[in-house]
Amino acid sequence: MRPTPRKAVAASALTLAALAAVSLPATPATATPERTASVTAAPGTASTGVAATGSAAVAPAKAAAAADACTPAQVITNGGFESGTSPWTQSSTSVITSRTGQSAHGGTAFAWLDGVGSTHTDTLSQSVTIPSGCAAATLTFWLHIDTAETTSSTAYDKLTAKIGTTTLATYSNLDKNTGYVQKSFDVSAFVGQTVSLAFTGTEDSSLQSSFVLDDLALNTSGDTVPPADATRTPAAPSYTVSLTSNTAGTVWTGHESATFTNASATALSEVYLRLWDNYHGTCTSMPIAVGNVTGGTAGALSVGCTALQITLASPLTQGQSATIGFDLGITVPSGADRFGYDGAFSFIGNALPLLAVKDGAGWHLDPYTNNGESFYSLAADFKVTLDHPTTLLVPATGSSVDVAGTSGRTVTTATATKVRDFAWAAGPFSKISGTSTAGTPINVYSVTGISSANAQSMLTTAKTAVDAHAARFGAYPYGELDAVIDNNFWFGGMEYPGFVLDLVSTTALTHEIGHQWWYGIVGDDEYTTPWLDESFTDYATDLALGKTGTSCWSSVSWASSAEKITNSMAYWDTHSSRYSTVVYGYGKCALHDLRRLIGDTAMTKLLKDYATSHWYGVSTTAEFKAAAQAATTTDLTSFWTTHRIEG
Repeated sequence: MRPTPRKAVAASALTLAALAAVSLPATPATATPERTASVTAAPGTASTGVAATGSAAVAPAKAAAAADACTPAQVITNGGFESGTSPWTQSSTSVITSRTGQSAHGGTAFAWLDGVGSTHTDTLSQSVTIPSGCAAATLTFWLHIDTAETTSSTAYDKLTAKIGTTTLATYSNLDKNTGYVQKSFDVSAFVGQTVSLAFTGTEDSSLQSSFVLDDLALNTSGDTVPPADATRTPAAPSYTVSLTSNTAGTVWTGHESATFTNASATALSEVYLRLWDNYHGTCTSMPIAVGNVTGGTAGALSVGCTALQITLASPLTQGQSATIGFDLGITVPSGADRFGYDGAFSFIGNALPLLAVKDGAGWHLDPYTNNGESFYSLAADFKVTLDHPTTLLVPATGSSVDVAGTSGRTVTTATATKVRDFAWAAGPFSKISGTSTAGTPINVYSVTGISSANAQSMLTTAKTAVDAHAARFGAYPYGELDAVIDNNFWFGGMEYPGFVLDLVSTTALTHEIGHQWWYGIVGDDEYTTPWLDESFTDYATDLALGKTGTSCWSSVSWASSAEKITNSMAYWDTHSSRYSTVVYGYGKCALHDLRRLIGDTAMTKLLKDYATSHWYGVSTTAEFKAAAQAATTTDLTSFWTTHRIEG
């Protein structure tokens, strides 16, 4: 979000809201209940590892007094293959490649083993040293398999992943998939050792199978034992939504289902839905109404009626999946807000119920904040069908297809993959479209009162911004990008995947588009660590606009010893006048200072590699600090202290 000055949110109001809880409201009359819930074992789950969304969680390391204390680090070099072939050993010069026929998970290069269609073996390996003193080590990589084999029962072609002499997993033509899947393995047994990480692909005499690897990482965590089972779950969510609007586009009713997998070694007996926009109403008159839950039993609402507990029909063990369903009603309130309507134009952000995240710290059920964001979710797939009057245009997250509905109505179906949220708008917008130089389709939707010249200016800004950010951090993966422009937005601008709300402002729009990478692609817990999206996005905005932040750290003046760049929204909600100054201003200046300290080339590579290794994953302060330290021979301990970056 790009903030503009606003009234502070009273701490007492937040406290009271967090304590409120009521029963579920009545079910919308037009909803269709889901018939059954399903529980299935996730296909292809190996006993040695679990496919996960994002990078492995890394516990912050305490200050180390002993010589062998562990600094969290990522120990694979050139895991995204973007820096040539070194230090990888490959069986032929064609294994690490960017040639046509396959595509990278992030960046442009990847490792392509086999795919020949005759008797063939390819190998890829790297020697890695896992530091002693570390409590844990996790190997992750992204794997895509396609094949010309037609069998559903015989593994003709195989890929074996090994560390040292231990086989981690074997995949085959039977594991073919349409895109990349992340694999994750606990390799803590190799802490303190130098071992070979190796992949061997073999094909038989006919019909090709291609094993494509990208974005490998081996993350270590600190010398303290992390909380029990730090895996983020429920993982790999998939949402299917069907909603019908009233004539104005301010009321939507229908049904939503969510399918997910328990990635954790701990059985999952419950989930929580975040009903974020209930913040905008009261617990007796809620804008987001959920009823007729299937696949589990609804419990009490909590956290200001923004969290709904659902006890699952059967506990899920690791690798098992389930589906919950529910009727859904959305009533958009008045106001030019990220959830509100401005005259004939409705803006519907954070309205779809999403699954909360559980990790070693427990369930993340933070309160809504109007100062910034509270949102924390894992990358998910969405298919959302919106039935609305034809007079209303409906820009939305993802790629949309319109078909004629009943008389005077249109059905818009939007699909999006690996996104953290889904938002849309509805109204008689003026629309202009174009394509960036790098090929991203851009649509600008303007409310009444936005001049054609301003709309065209925002289209030009969007084209430039999306290409500038993509060049620095990795190609924009979400197809089209929609920008909805209204100068009445009190909050300045707001980001959603593939969809932003904004004023007529070059800086603000460049910032919101930067959020497609810093929060969207590289996720974070926006309530606990807002600097990981806002500071990084403001730094990216400066770079895109040609600003170098020269001497900006010299203007820093702390309000108190408790004020830190890395403070959570719990702190900023009670110090709201300082939030923008510190998190946006001081945060980006700290990153400019880091660039000056380690050098432009190293900083550019650091952020590109960090984005690649956390693509669709979750960033933490500890992981970024470890990556920054690994990028330079300069000891950064005093830098973090001076810049008040803790964690």
